[in-house]
Amino acid sequence: MKAAKCSCLNETQIAAEGTLSVETAERLLGSRFQRPEAYRHAVDYLRGLIADVERKNGWQLAEYAGYTHPRGIQRVLDRYQWDVDTVRDDLRSYVVAELGDPQGVLVIDETGFPKQGTHSVGVARQYCSTVGKIANCQIGVFLGYASRQGHVGIDRELFVPEEWLGDQVRRRKAGIPDELTYRTKPQLALEMVERALDAGVPAAWVVGDEVYGSDGKLRRALEERGQAYVLAVRSNQMTTTWPPYGPPGQVRVRDIAVAVPAEGWQRLSCGEGAQGPRFYDWAYLPVRPAVRTGWVQAVLLRRHPIQTDEIAYYLVYTPSSTPQAEVVRAAGSRWAIDDTFKLAKGQVGLDQYEVRSWHGWYRHVTLALLALVALTIGARKKGDRLVPSISQSPSRKSAGSWSGSSGPPRIRQRGPWLGPGGDGITRGSLRNAISDAA
Repeated sequence: MKAAKCSCLNETQIAAEGTLSVETAERLLGSRFQRPEAYRHAVDYLRGLIADVERKNGWQLAEYAGYTHPRGIQRVLDRYQWDVDTVRDDLRSYVVAELGDPQGVLVIDETGFPKQGTHSVGVARQYCSTVGKIANCQIGVFLGYASRQGHVGIDRELFVPEEWLGDQVRRRKAGIPDELTYRTKPQLALEMVERALDAGVPAAWVVGDEVYGSDGKLRRALEERGQAYVLAVRSNQMTTTWPPYGPPGQVRVRDIAVAVPAEGWQRLSCGEGAQGPRFYDWAYLPVRPAVRTGWVQAVLLRRHPIQTDEIAYYLVYTPSSTPQAEVVRAAGSRWAIDDTFKLAKGQVGLDQYEVRSWHGWYRHVTLALLALVALTIGARKKGDRLVPSISQSPSRKSAGSWSGSSGPPRIRQRGPWLGPGGDGITRGSLRNAISDAA
């Protein structure tokens, strides 16, 4: 019997597709650099991020490009004149043109960049999701975009702790703009979401974890825009009830979960994982009419099918006619950002920069996101999907919710695994790497 042909991409094929698609990304950069030399170095930097370079720092990127010294490459991040936010806008437009979908989802989340010293802009001892504990690190807040065509990052903001902004000497050395004031992570996230929506990014939903879902100002701003959301919250989150869905009052979401009868749970898939549909038990309960006519405020609960005491909680804002399965699909889309982080760090060196300044961080991170977009679109056009290997570990951010790259931990029932699993992405696993949106 003839063996079935494997459709997986090997590393050489991925590199070839990335090289083809990066030409479009190069053209995006073309109008943003006035000096030909600066543009050439920026293109070489971008190509190096996509290439099989072990460490995406100035020396190794310069060596890959055939330079005898890294200074030209390094100037892309510090000396050359170019507007990094304009390139971010070009990146976003490229994503909309290639991956845009009216049912798309904007995903907000953060990732940590562990650091040894104290001079990198924004570095502090703070919770770092990358290592799962308080550590010396920088925190980047990101906006991802997930559709049926793929998932990528489209915006980024560096979280700068208050102690940095009050130290004029330190902020001057790091190049922090004089006008910058303290902004919380939810504030940074809202700025990016509003930037995307104002630019016409098609998005049916905004999703995020507890850090963002628990912020009332963020939720209210989305509601004022008429933007549907599914935002995770902690178990002690209070919500208001109102007729016809309940008597006037307030209740904790965990108390709502306790009151759900057995028949109130429905087993649904929240999307495809690496090994098939991700099935969980879900309960969807409208709690009050929204101010916007025809919309509703609701609570969504996700329960582990076997370990039934493990429950995740979400606040929902959506038209009252939205089917439960669609709300569940939106909730499952949040895990796309974890795939994006794994791909960005494992494929294009998102976390491999060696810069300390404000401008250096934004420039490297923006070019890394552009490189990932080019790689994702290149694989999609070839008809392949690059999917990172999956972490089995539940998120350390909160109990009862997971942020493994394609969803919660695996569940063994009769038949195949219902949830995903595997190892973290490595250079040797490139053949499993691009691009699957939830």
